[in-house]
Amino acid sequence: MASVSRRKGPIHLGLDVHKDSISVAILHPNDEAVDVERIFHDEISVRRLVGRFGDPRDLRACYEAGPTGYELHRLLTLLGVRCQVIAPSLIPKAPGDRIKTDRRDARRLARLHRAGELTAIRVPSPQEEAVRDLCRARDDAVTDRTRARHRLSKFLLRHGQVWRGGNQWTLTHDRWLRSIRLGEPALQATFRHYPGGPRGPRHRPALDRRRPRPVVLPGPVRRAGRETRRLPGDRSAGSADPHLGGLRLAAVRLGPDVHGLLRPGPLGVLHRREHQAGADHQGRQRSFRKWSL
Repeated sequence: MASVSRRKGPIHLGLDVHKDSISVAILHPNDEAVDVERIFHDEISVRRLVGRFGDPRDLRACYEAGPTGYELHRLLTLLGVRCQVIAPSLIPKAPGDRIKTDRRDARRLARLHRAGELTAIRVPSPQEEAVRDLCRARDDAVTDRTRARHRLSKFLLRHGQVWRGGNQWTLTHDRWLRSIRLGEPALQATFRHYPGGPRGPRHRPALDRRRPRPVVLPGPVRRAGRETRRLPGDRSAGSADPHLGGLRLAAVRLGPDVHGLLRPGPLGVLHRREHQAGADHQGRQRSFRKWSL
């Protein structure tokens, strides 16, 4: 590709990012015509694109937050390009504009970015993103375990097997599950292969039971407007869920300038306080839980 001639003022790049490709809209200073190109979504192609413009400090790039994550932002920042990740729900749209293509989206991003009409989100550090993925994994495991238990309970209820010996999912309840014998071989095979069935805890959806280590996140700690939460599965301070394992994690909080993203807080175990009603970052009323150290 030919290099781009240098002009006075920043060059804005609107990036429509997909798994395998990136549509790049190039908007030069004092120019209304937007050039759109398509490159492969890998590090070599991105480095080649940035190298065409000479000084990367003259570039202003932006793309919508989405499933591709923040690796492109980190790469462009490493190359010296000022890049912003844009909140998709806050992008201005004209009424009746329903035509959506990669080239049109890239052009719109470049024009709106130069006009200052886009709202950027805070990009988390790799450590914060890793803890977020851990939170999501634990939440998914809790959800999967609960659904598996419900399916098993309803299956047994349909066939007249009702547990009345106290709390469910204890060792006593597990021994009762192992003692169940259903009349039909097909039913017994179904019961034996149910997640959470009598084959033992190792066949049930759960997380690593090894003793967890504290996770400390870097970054500023805001005292005002503290809204914190803990990982799902932690029952109380200092105690671990016997099925999911506890994790003493740096508390995450919502900051007033963060568009729906979590901000790191001090190290500690959190306790549930109460449900409260409040507004989210877009002014909508929500019900949320407050947690405290």
